Amino acid sequence: MATASPAADGGRGRPWEGGLVSWPPAPPLTLPWTWMGPSWGQHPGHWGFPALTEPSASPAASLGIFEEIIEFPILKLNGRTMEIESTFHMYVQPVVHPQLTPFCTELTGIIQAMVDGQPSLQQVLERVDEWMAKEGLLDPNVKSIFVTCGDWDLKVMLPGQCQYLGLPVADYFKQWINLKKAYSFAMGCWPKNGLLDMNKGLSLQHIGRPHSGIDDCKNIANIMKTLAYRGFIFKQTSKPF
Repeated sequence: MATASPAADGGRGRPWEGGLVSWPPAPPLTLPWTWMGPSWGQHPGHWGFPALTEPSASPAASLGIFEEIIEFPILKLNGRTMEIESTFHMYVQPVVHPQLTPFCTELTGIIQAMVDGQPSLQQVLERVDEWMAKEGLLDPNVKSIFVTCGDWDLKVMLPGQCQYLGLPVADYFKQWINLKKAYSFAMGCWPKNGLLDMNKGLSLQHIGRPHSGIDDCKNIANIMKTLAYRGFIFKQTSKPF
């Protein structure tokens, strides 16, 4: 899911990475289950760049909504084996500006045919909830937390779009681990270029296409696996809402 902010990481329209972790503790980690995701593609310029300079031009501008989520993948990772156990991956039909821009397609690899006729964000969020229930991760005895590549996705983007569309935000989206912060704690340096810098710093090969949501999730999982095997203990980095 994410960059610290669109401007800080080089522009809007990027797919944003994220994940979820749950416990009680189990060696060698304190978090035996990790979900990577959601990582979502963004449809850039939904309200156009003029809205940046004229924030009163539309209701969405006041909410900071300049993109819509168009990809929503989640990976469930076993914290003992650090292997992927389950995958949730759906494309999302944008509703405010249904037509993808050429820039969006060039950046993410997502073409118009991949989102046409797909479920709306509301429907996708309902299916996420069903998937989590099926995986046993809504059990009150199982604690869980998302892992994101930055704070932007769950702090700003998802709640902002849900607010604009009049959708509730599930409680499990309200706490997370920012992988950039975790990496900086473990390695002593800030990954300015996100996943690319973290992979480079850990001598890992980048998986798939940059800015592909599902590939970003796979990279997050690989980075977490490497840090965990080095003995790093992941802790929540977000502040309570």
